[in-house]
Amino acid sequence: MATVAQCVRVALSPRYPLLRCALRTSPRLLCVATQQKNTGQNLEEDQSQSQNEQKVESSSAEKTLVEEKAKLEEQLKEVTDKYKRALADAENVRQRSQKLVEEAKLYGIQSFCKDLLEVADILEKATESVPKEEIKDENPHLKSLYEGLVMTEVQIQKVFKKHGLLRLNPVGAKFDPYEHEALFHAPMQGKEPGTIALVSKIGYKLHGRTLRPALVGVVKDA
Repeated sequence: MATVAQCVRVALSPRYPLLRCALRTSPRLLCVATQQKNTGQNLEEDQSQSQNEQKVESSSAEKTLVEEKAKLEEQLKEVTDKYKRALADAENVRQRSQKLVEEAKLYGIQSFCKDLLEVADILEKATESVPKEEIKDENPHLKSLYEGLVMTEVQIQKVFKKHGLLRLNPVGAKFDPYEHEALFHAPMQGKEPGTIALVSKIGYKLHGRTLRPALVGVVKDA
């Protein structure tokens, strides 16, 4: 009954003159039309509500995607940083390894050279011990022996130089603790303090690195 009454009120409204006319002829038809109108309004409301729900779901999905994108970008940044650090570490290891290999090539003969230095020292002392006044044609054997020692000493120095081994004979140079070893300090007339006045034993450097320091006497202030 309430539905019929509602239909009648709607039909009698001035907005629906045709329905008022139809009510006089067929009240049931008027009620059906009113119900159809109400049903259409309900459908529109349902569609509107469904669209709002879809918008909310779409907004929520977009927000989730944005958050996931931010997380992925952060993870990508971390992985990229780790990758770059790993590359830098690998490059440092490669350079250190290469340097070690090069040093091994240069200084691998260091022990062998130290042993040969003793031979060079003996040759030098042998040539220095021969009295120069005795080296003459009247002593052919001594002269030949001396010349042979000198030639051997010259040749061994050439071999040393070929392999990067150079002599240190620093007479008159400034004292350098990395290249020289001071045996004594003494005042000397006419010599600048801190300079080397005497070399007791020749030193050697291998490819710029001191292999054996020269044993020297250093001038000090009077």
